[in-house]
Amino acid sequence: MRVAVDGPDVAAPGELATALADRLPVLGRPAVVVSAAGFLRPASLRFEHGRTDPDARYTDWLDAGALAREVLDRVGPGGPGEYLPVLWDVARDRAARAGYQQVPPGGVLLVPGPLLQGVGLAFDVVVHLRVAPAARRRRFPAEQAWELPAFDRYDDEVDPVALADAVVLADRPEHPALVLQGRLGC
Repeated sequence: MRVAVDGPDVAAPGELATALADRLPVLGRPAVVVSAAGFLRPASLRFEHGRTDPDARYTDWLDAGALAREVLDRVGPGGPGEYLPVLWDVARDRAARAGYQQVPPGGVLLVPGPLLQGVGLAFDVVVHLRVAPAARRRRFPAEQAWELPAFDRYDDEVDPVALADAVVLADRPEHPALVLQGRLGC
């Protein structure tokens, strides 16, 4: 099963994915976490229009094709059941040179990251961590405020709440609330 944990960094999608991965084995479902941050494009492409371009943040940062090719398609139906845990080392701005790893039988692949919906990625389940625009403006660090228009655009153009299987209201991280159960039937 391929699960997206979609949400801005202030909603901590990686923390939720890790917490789920820690709990799923008790339920008989081993889990692995592959962060979308390991599939960002090289800096020369991400920052082609400057380091603070919200349109580039929205459309040019994630290498959705590589994430599909190296992770989601390989773990999905008909794939070999193995995945690349990271493609690009953002800190060094070079290929990570990681080897493929096998998903355990009956395993769950969790992919945390922002702006994951609406780009054609094949997830079986999508959990969207919803942070309302006003809460985003309060919670985004000042040095990341330039990203806010990208998330506003995402809400307007993709409507991630409508596409998600489950939505967690994450305006206040200490009090998350499941607000939509979707097709999960939870």
